[in-house]
Amino acid sequence: MNFDLSEAVAKVEETDIETITEITRRRIISLFHNRRICTEIEEIDFLRRLWPIDKMPTVYDRGWASRSFEDEIRQHTMANDDWANKELLEFAGALTCSQAQFFRFLALVTDPLVQTADNQAELVKKIDEHLAHDGYKLTQVRVRSGCPYYEVRPSPKGAPGDQNTSYVLEAFEPNEIHGRWHAIMESRSTDPGRTITLARTLLEDVCKWIIVEAGDAYDEKADLPVLYKQLAKILKLAPDDYTEEVFKQILGSCQSIVSGLSSIRNKLGDAHSIGPRRARPAARHAELAANLSGAMATFLVSTWETRKNETKAA
Repeated sequence: MNFDLSEAVAKVEETDIETITEITRRRIISLFHNRRICTEIEEIDFLRRLWPIDKMPTVYDRGWASRSFEDEIRQHTMANDDWANKELLEFAGALTCSQAQFFRFLALVTDPLVQTADNQAELVKKIDEHLAHDGYKLTQVRVRSGCPYYEVRPSPKGAPGDQNTSYVLEAFEPNEIHGRWHAIMESRSTDPGRTITLARTLLEDVCKWIIVEAGDAYDEKADLPVLYKQLAKILKLAPDDYTEEVFKQILGSCQSIVSGLSSIRNKLGDAHSIGPRRARPAARHAELAANLSGAMATFLVSTWETRKNETKAA
């Protein structure tokens, strides 16, 4: 099918679907402002795989009927160096093409034939940060010759509390702790064993961070239940700190959740060999572990913030 015709059809088909915004497109294209579009092939070869640049009209030299956009690319990126890569993508149509074509661009620009392994990993992460705002992500669809291939897919819909947990944990510690939560969200529908292991690790992270912020130290060999017990004293969350029976029950349940996550990780997580007779975790087990871990992590961080504010006000 003719490229222009296929684009027109694609845009009509996209009329009633959720599309990414121009803001997201611009932010993604801006990633190439001070970097090469691709590191394994030439930019002009990359563009030729996506757009019919030899048949597209020029941007500036409209009076040259015999010249094409490809000729203009050679003039402004090879003979001269006065087009930045961000401009090159805009001139090619990255801001105005159909969403299907833009997603093809993202799949190709992260292709292992186009990027080195390090550049691919970095680019996928940065593009995903922008796509996430519109409910999409680069999803690994296959592995060939040891290299991952990606396509843009809708992000899995999370539970109602996911967004609040993400907000609280990112505000507390945006790299390690929020990164762990993000990894849980990424894996819980595809890799139950990894999710269960990460759920326990998230709580270990939160306990250790708050203990250190409180000016205390922890035993590097301490497991999760011991760390939680130490943190509960700092935050005054031990059941014995309360006289009301309902609070004793709730906080006792919190201890049970922590112990349970620690145990389920040993039984169903991916930290140990599953062996021929060991139970395999299902997606529902991963979902439960993720939700419990996220809720507990949010509760501990929020309680710590409250304790700090109480200390400042005293």
